[in-house]
Amino acid sequence: MREPIQHHKKILVKESDLDQLHHVNNTVYLHWVQQISEEHWRKQTSAAIQQQYVWMVLEHHIHYKKQARLGDEITALTFVSEMTGVRSIRNVEFYKGDELLVTCQSQWCMLDASSLRPQRVPDEIANLFRK
Repeated sequence: MREPIQHHKKILVKESDLDQLHHVNNTVYLHWVQQISEEHWRKQTSAAIQQQYVWMVLEHHIHYKKQARLGDEITALTFVSEMTGVRSIRNVEFYKGDELLVTCQSQWCMLDASSLRPQRVPDEIANLFRK
């Protein structure tokens, strides 16, 4: 099986990212998951594919291991671990240096952009996310 293609993003934690405990708020992590997921999709696919298909999230499973604070530089990393049927499993990890802070595994459903009905992931698209 071929390795997944990863996408990275640097994030600098700012004051508006923090909760009352001065840690990155859980909703901010979800926002970052959405951002990096969309970036990876747009980077790996053509404009024609992006016009034909869209993704709808079905669920997120987030594990908070360590806290990020104001001024921390975070590296977000994402990759697709599985694409079968109409579903895709996407992983996002957040690091401060070598320290793993947060992991998120999301399940997405591919939709036809016109009808918004579930669409089986074509092999040609799945292959765009593998080395």
